Amino acid sequence: MRVLITGATGFLGFRLVEKLNLDFRYKQIIASGRVIKKTHYIKSDKVKYITGNLTDPIFVDELTKKIDIVINCAALSSPWGRISDFTQANIITQKNLIKSCIHNKVKTFIFISSPSIYFDLKNKLNIYESDPLPKQFINNYARSKFEAEELLRSSNLPYVIFRPRALIGRGDHVIMPRVINAFEKNKLKIVGDGENLVDLTPVSNVVDAILLSIHNENALYQTFNLSNGKPVKLWAKINYVLQKLDKKIIKKKVSYKLAFSVVFLLEIISKVFNLKEPTTTIYSIGILSKSFSLNIDKAIKILNYRPKQTVDEAIDEFVLWYKNKEID
Repeated sequence: MRVLITGATGFLGFRLVEKLNLDFRYKQIIASGRVIKKTHYIKSDKVKYITGNLTDPIFVDELTKKIDIVINCAALSSPWGRISDFTQANIITQKNLIKSCIHNKVKTFIFISSPSIYFDLKNKLNIYESDPLPKQFINNYARSKFEAEELLRSSNLPYVIFRPRALIGRGDHVIMPRVINAFEKNKLKIVGDGENLVDLTPVSNVVDAILLSIHNENALYQTFNLSNGKPVKLWAKINYVLQKLDKKIIKKKVSYKLAFSVVFLLEIISKVFNLKEPTTTIYSIGILSKSFSLNIDKAIKILNYRPKQTVDEAIDEFVLWYKNKEID
C-alpha cells in the first residue's frame, strides 16, 4: 500500500510518517511539504520526501499517481488572516487533491479538518458531529475547513473526515510553545474563572485513529470527532506544563468581559489599518475562557477507537522533547 501524506513536516503529518514507516503494511510513504525540516525528516528507504505547492494542479496530479491512500494534513492554520489566503491554502489545494485523486483512482481520501467549525464563543460540552453549526464561523480558518469538508462530501471520492481537538505531545510547535512564549513575555493571565473544561488530545491517539480508519470500510463517508473523551481543566494543565518547566504557575486573572473588550478593539484597529495579527485574538480569548469538548462515541463505535495515551503522559512527552531543544 502506497500512502501520500500532505503537510508531512507539520506536527500531525510528521508523527504519521513516523508511525507508518514502522508498519509493514505500508510499502511506500510519499511525504509532501513546503519545506523539509531536519527535525521533521525520517531517513528511510520507505519514505520519499517531495517539496512543492499544492495550489499547482500539475504538481498535485503527479504527486497522486500510483497512490492508494491520501491523508491531507496540509493547512494554513491561524485565527487571523485574509480569506483569500485561506482560500488558496485550504480550499484550492483541496480542489486540486480531490480532482487528482479521482483522476488517478486513489482508493481513499482522509481529510484532517478542525473542530473550530463548532466554536462560537459559548460554553459547549460533549459536541456531536451532527450538532448544528454556528450561523457564522468564528474566523476565516474555520470557514475554509468546513468548505473543504463540503468539497469532499460533494465529490465521488471515498473519504473519511476527522476533526481532532487541540493536539499535544512530542513535536508540538503550536499550542504549548505559544503558551510558554506568552508566559515568558509576561502576557499570560487566566481569562475568566479558570475552571473551563476543554479537550486536549495526544497526537499519538489521533495517529492511531487515522490508521484504524484506513482498514475499516465502515469508516468511509463518515466524519469523526477525535479527542481523549475526558475534558480537563485548561488552566490546571497549563500550570502543570509550567511547573514541569520549573516556571511559576499562573494565578493572575482577568475577566472575560474586559479581555474581550480590549481584544475586540485591537482587532478593529488591525483590520482598519491593515496591520499584522494582534498579539491576542477574540478566538484565542474564547478558547482560553470557554468550556469546549467533543463527543467521541462515533469513533469508539465505528473505529473501535480507544485513546491509549493520557493528557498528562502527552504533556510529559512534550516537556522532555522541549527541554532537549528539539523544537524549531
